Amino acid sequence: MALAINIDDLLNKQRIESNRIEFKKGWNPVSIYHSVCAFANDFDDLGGGYIVVGVDTDDKTGVAIRPVEGIPIEEIDDILQDMVGYNNKIAPYYMPRTSTEEVDGKTVLVIWCPAGINRPYSVPENVTAKNGSKEYFYIRSGTSSIIAKGEVLDELRELASRVPFDERGNPDIRLEDISTLLLREYLVKVGSKLASEINIRPLQEILEQMDLFVGPKENRMLRNVAAMMFCENPSKFFKRTQVEIVYFPEGRLNNPSNLYEGAVIKGSVPQIIDRTLEYLKRMLVMQSIIKPENDYRSRKFYTYPYQALEESVTNSLYHRDYREWEPVVITVEPDSITIQNVGGPDRSISAADISRCDILVSKRYRNRRLGEYLKELDMTEGRSTGIPTIQNVLENNGSPRATVVTDEDRTFFRITIPCHEAAGNIIADIAHKDASVKASRRGARKSGLQSTPESGLQSTPESTLKIIEQIQNNPQITMTEIANVTGYSRSWVAKTIKRLQEQNIIKHIGSNKNGYWEIITK
Repeated sequence: MALAINIDDLLNKQRIESNRIEFKKGWNPVSIYHSVCAFANDFDDLGGGYIVVGVDTDDKTGVAIRPVEGIPIEEIDDILQDMVGYNNKIAPYYMPRTSTEEVDGKTVLVIWCPAGINRPYSVPENVTAKNGSKEYFYIRSGTSSIIAKGEVLDELRELASRVPFDERGNPDIRLEDISTLLLREYLVKVGSKLASEINIRPLQEILEQMDLFVGPKENRMLRNVAAMMFCENPSKFFKRTQVEIVYFPEGRLNNPSNLYEGAVIKGSVPQIIDRTLEYLKRMLVMQSIIKPENDYRSRKFYTYPYQALEESVTNSLYHRDYREWEPVVITVEPDSITIQNVGGPDRSISAADISRCDILVSKRYRNRRLGEYLKELDMTEGRSTGIPTIQNVLENNGSPRATVVTDEDRTFFRITIPCHEAAGNIIADIAHKDASVKASRRGARKSGLQSTPESGLQSTPESTLKIIEQIQNNPQITMTEIANVTGYSRSWVAKTIKRLQEQNIIKHIGSNKNGYWEIITK
């Protein structure tokens, strides 16, 4: 069965940390099951790991040697059969996922070991021993699997009561709540072979293979992360899963009564991140050029470096406490953007580290599986790298450093990203302009005014302009594709396109299958 990740990413370590991958030149069940147990225990809440059998590594660098060694194809069935018995020797029972992959013309076996919900797990020191063998609890230490002892073993046992929220089963989530379009889009982006099986295998089988079900056979429940990632409206299960953008044109302290809402952004977690960043980039990220009097070289800077916003927004949705009914709030002021989410930093991060705002290393993650998905989508670089990345790009842009604030009870996390000092009051101007546009639209709706062919697109709502933009970018785009990209329903897209055709703003040329759109009104 296929896995929800591309084999090339495992071999090249593009998206997976080295301590989450172990290469084995050949099938050695004794050492392999030490690692299976260690990954299942997931002592550092990294999301489990992968064992790739049939791949040798360079002794100095640990990099996979290509071409790979491979496993004789005739041995695969025997290995898989043996694994059934070895899985039963793990206590409590644990079953890793397996997939055979073709690499360099050879066959390799990938064993995916997601973090188990019934940890801690133990396994015999020698799973092949017929007369029994002493059992141990194993954990990962760097790139090795070792026996947990002393305080480490005590802490491992305490993990039994600490299952990350996103990995818990939710009886309210149904199969029909999962969007196959969002699921397939994710699998295509990460290069998984499962993408080609979406239309030929039952959805439940696909989700089982992705380890998104939990519980006994008679009461299987989807994990919370399934709704976070692949439900078009996760607010159905986690109230107010959305981003709210608020403007204070004169500053929150200077005039707190002068404010207005810029946008409320909803969707699956990846959709919210994408749509929020698209909005911020369009509204607030601008490049300027300064020509110093005594220097022939010009200096370029951005109001806000996009990567700083990207890391901050992604982390706010990643680390948000989805049990709380509070949205991620982005506050835009003349001199800064503040991004706040409920659920503060873990207690393992000291107050001094938070105050310095250099690097925040957490030992426990609230939504470890969600973070794994976002990393596979290249939405976040990796664990504990967000703050250093933000500070580096701000420094390179010539901007002041970002600051982080939380409370004593760690109930929220707030990061403030300063605007470049040379930008002046540009952000306030943007806020006033956006407010004026929205006010004119509200006035037009109250007056019953609508767009006409003579007026062109000047009074067209932003949602309609998004559809026109998609047509402009791809004249052969379908209504279904427009709905997927914009997040609007297909029926609404169809009605809007029909209205645009009636107003002679766009027209369709050719057949439905091979035709294309043409924009008449520029």
